[in-house]
Amino acid sequence: MELVFASNNQHKVEEIQAMIGSTIKLKSLRDIGCTEEIPETGRTFAENAGQKSRFVYEKFGLNCFADDSGLEIDALGGEPGVDSAHYSGSRNFEQNMQLVLDKLGDSENRAARFKTVISLIIEGEEFLFEGSVEGRITKSRTGTGGFGYDPIFKPDGYDISFAEMSADEKNRISHRAKATEKLISFLKSRY
Repeated sequence: MELVFASNNQHKVEEIQAMIGSTIKLKSLRDIGCTEEIPETGRTFAENAGQKSRFVYEKFGLNCFADDSGLEIDALGGEPGVDSAHYSGSRNFEQNMQLVLDKLGDSENRAARFKTVISLIIEGEEFLFEGSVEGRITKSRTGTGGFGYDPIFKPDGYDISFAEMSADEKNRISHRAKATEKLISFLKSRY
């Protein structure tokens, strides 16, 4: 089966393709010639994921899925949330991480979670899959792997950040892995 993954983030494409394996061939937006900026104007992860998958399905007529992910921090009222990618006003994750660390300051409440919602559209019908991983925000960056907020997020039950984990280790426990597992299970049960 071939599916379009409505993303330009090569890290995400590689991460999910590694989890899916060879039974499903992912095509990126670039693979289908989609160079337009896909709207993400929703105020929830589900709304944004749905906007992206519907855009691709309606414009290209291809079965596809899209995700929206972000970091929710309890002490910041759920911020950065859907604004995770451009929290500091730009798509610079160094600046985004610094803004989180600055806003939290010395706060002891550092509870946070990464959340992913996947919107799958098959023959015009939408299905949603959610995954999350609880953890805490560190007081400084650690590790050089991963991307985004990984250097300041330690998942519950671990003494290392996502950025210190191998890709395989992170893929086993991440929010994206959990949502993707639900997606894969659904696809295998239906197709």
